[in-house]
Amino acid sequence: MKRRSVLSLALTLLALSSATAAGAQVDLDLYDRLLERHTRAVPDVVGTRVDYRAIARSSEWKQLSAQLRAARPSRLDRDGKLAYWINAYNVFTIDLIVEHHPVESIRDIGSFLFPVWNETVATVEGRDVSLGDIEHEILRKMDEPRIHAAIVCASTSCPPLARRAFRAERLGEQLDGAMRRWLASPAKGVSIDRARRTVRVSAIFDWFEEDFEREGGVLATIARYVDDEDATWLRGPGRDARIRYLDYDWTLNDLR
Repeated sequence: MKRRSVLSLALTLLALSSATAAGAQVDLDLYDRLLERHTRAVPDVVGTRVDYRAIARSSEWKQLSAQLRAARPSRLDRDGKLAYWINAYNVFTIDLIVEHHPVESIRDIGSFLFPVWNETVATVEGRDVSLGDIEHEILRKMDEPRIHAAIVCASTSCPPLARRAFRAERLGEQLDGAMRRWLASPAKGVSIDRARRTVRVSAIFDWFEEDFEREGGVLATIARYVDDEDATWLRGPGRDARIRYLDYDWTLNDLR
């Protein structure tokens, strides 16, 4: 084999090795097992409840959390970064609840002057990050509005916590699924009153309305993820429907 071919092969293998190492920083199979073990799918409005007491006793959860803190997400491609930071947001939120448990609401952890969203939850690649940093300074700046169906602030009116890790290779499919599960709930996703030409939606669509503009606005976004009958109405007679926002319940999504 010619020297140039050998060098080219070596560089290719090195690149593949680096990409593999970057993508394998966190044991996502472990995360899947822990979610299956310590969360429950429930028929009430919460959708997924979390056993914070059991997580507090889990050495494997501590291992997962340490892996996320030691990871190097800057080495990942876009979908890898998105998946990493979504998983990190959800794990660090659970860590925060565990640290302060029992609490009735995540907002009880903070104060008026220093809300919980500003509290440092981890140091990643030498940078202290809060939940607010992850949501606003990292994820929202990646121009992916579906993140709002995937990051979960431990509250009843949040989208249901996914019971599987988000993975770069399946991210689009997983985010679409998260949007559908969230919007399927008339109590905290979307509720359509055709007679009154009114659509009641999660307050998340109010707080982050600008994030959905690239999808044509709130109603156009919702139409992509509801059933065919509702989607047809939203794209036709309901395209100018009034939008009202559902009350937001901050009660903890605890497994009682």
